[in-house]
Amino acid sequence: MIHRISRRSALGKIGGGTIGLAAATGLAGRGRAAEAAAPAKLKGNIHHSVSAWCYSGLFNPGKDKPAKMGFEDFCRACASMGLESVELLGPDQWPAVKKAGLTCAMCNGPDSIPYGWNRVEHHDDLLGKFEKAIPQVAQAGFPNIITFSGNRKGMSNEEGLENCVKGLKRLVPIAEKHKVTVCVELLNSKRSHKDYMCDHSAWGVELCKRVGSERLKLLYDIFHMQIMEGDVIDTIRENHQYFGHYHTGGVPGRNEIDDTQEIHYPAVMKAIVATGYKGFVGQEFVPKRADALASLRQSVLICDV
Repeated sequence: MIHRISRRSALGKIGGGTIGLAAATGLAGRGRAAEAAAPAKLKGNIHHSVSAWCYSGLFNPGKDKPAKMGFEDFCRACASMGLESVELLGPDQWPAVKKAGLTCAMCNGPDSIPYGWNRVEHHDDLLGKFEKAIPQVAQAGFPNIITFSGNRKGMSNEEGLENCVKGLKRLVPIAEKHKVTVCVELLNSKRSHKDYMCDHSAWGVELCKRVGSERLKLLYDIFHMQIMEGDVIDTIRENHQYFGHYHTGGVPGRNEIDDTQEIHYPAVMKAIVATGYKGFVGQEFVPKRADALASLRQSVLICDV
């Protein structure tokens, strides 16, 4: 997503750093013993993940500033917190998450937020790209790949819905064959992604119903849907069968998910658990505190119900 910094540009900067995990997380002096420590013990009701793009400041903080840590260090730090996944990555980052004993719960797709399935003229191009991407995701052993509706540009919601159905019905046989779930992301068009079409849960649910495949789900982003429609807990209770993945984020601002913002995440997480959901919840907030990893650790504990 694009929130002040571009998700895609941020991910493109994720690479090696100069300062190791020990220095970056305050573990200096503990050396290999710290790296070998068992992951934090969590309750196990939520499978925790994190979107890597939110932490690009650790990997490439600025023109004249050294990186605080490398991407592999970040993955090890996540594992030590009890996270099971680092997500929204392409194939070049997958080896690092596997090396840390993690998965990538949501893989990047080959489309973009404004360029999606709501235009018939995009379908052949997108289909060809996903035909290559989905088998790669399956071969890596990862469960999901993200996709987008595209922007309206004057198109009606119904026309866009019909077009998305046409294109995604062509795509889902490939997803079914490889046992990878394609997740259309719900985004807000009020503040973050002006003109995006799949900006209400009802539109996305109708899309899933018309396509009619268990391999097409929605990525229900709690941050975005709080901005667009609120009513988060009842929406989850009523439509959870169409939600294949969840994202967090503080409202307003998409920062830390603590008591500085309006969503009470423990209650939302309890509602998700009550539906029987067995997938992942991805932390996707942009830390504004100096210690970004402390903010991530705090958010995991807030959501560990």
